[in-house]
Amino acid sequence: MTTAEKPVKVRITSPDIRLDQFLKWAGVAPTGGQAKALVQEGRVSVNGRQELRRGRKLRPGDVVAVASAANAARREGREDRVRQAFEVAGDAGDGA
Repeated sequence: MTTAEKPVKVRITSPDIRLDQFLKWAGVAPTGGQAKALVQEGRVSVNGRQELRRGRKLRPGDVVAVASAANAARREGREDRVRQAFEVAGDAGDGA
């Protein structure tokens, strides 16, 4: 499994955000239904732990990783996954 070396910071303007809303905000899922599916399929982790609750509250400092099966690996029968990682960043006033 490969992981991005450094998470992409995604700034939010509220103290917290729901996981499904964050996936849309970060551009991972274009719709709420697709965000829900990613979570239900077990392809999302928060701070290194698989997260199956789409309504989980995220706060600045949380790291969200999304696994997507690589097409080439799938054709070869391997379970390698490419992981895209994002760090929840607060507004400039919170020091994050």
